[in-house]
Amino acid sequence: MKESYHRVAGLGRSILKAKGSRFLGFSFSVTSELEVKSRLEEIKKQYSDARHWCYAYRLDPEGSLYRSSDDGEPSHSAGDPILRQIDSRGLTNTLVVVVRYFGGVKLGVGGLIEAYGGCASEALDEAGIVECVVTSEVEIRFSYAQMNDIMRVLKRHRLSMKEHEFSTSCRLTTDVPLAVVDVVLTELDGIPFIEVKRH
Repeated sequence: MKESYHRVAGLGRSILKAKGSRFLGFSFSVTSELEVKSRLEEIKKQYSDARHWCYAYRLDPEGSLYRSSDDGEPSHSAGDPILRQIDSRGLTNTLVVVVRYFGGVKLGVGGLIEAYGGCASEALDEAGIVECVVTSEVEIRFSYAQMNDIMRVLKRHRLSMKEHEFSTSCRLTTDVPLAVVDVVLTELDGIPFIEVKRH
């Protein structure tokens, strides 16, 4: 499994004109198909008078989940060029939507590929790219007597508590980068009378 991946830093926008047609590009950081659906609905509502809403996305740190849509344009003339722009930058957890307002002149498959790909490229460049560290959630159950030992391990690896519950018995969760998860688990296993689970 990958220890990190790249995605767009935020919203990117672009405008491209070709033979009277206007193309509006939008890139988004997304983490699920539900989020993809929500973003698409937003764009379709906002630009409801457009002719086409073509898109492509890739999800999951490994990039294993992807889809592209030509939305009525000739086959492979819109969705594929958009996906190629995402892939050429090695991105995942990224959605790009290109909205087309038809200008009355047909562009042909070659012209469409160039327009959709170019508009997607500009939207991605405008958004910028960030590297994200892949983490694994670790849950620790312990008593107050082990608190200092556990906090030392967290501090050593610059880990922060995600959730915590300190009462008669204590529980906390933390997100540990995959690069150090085995080391952290080994150190925690060395502390007596605690229960550690990796999710």
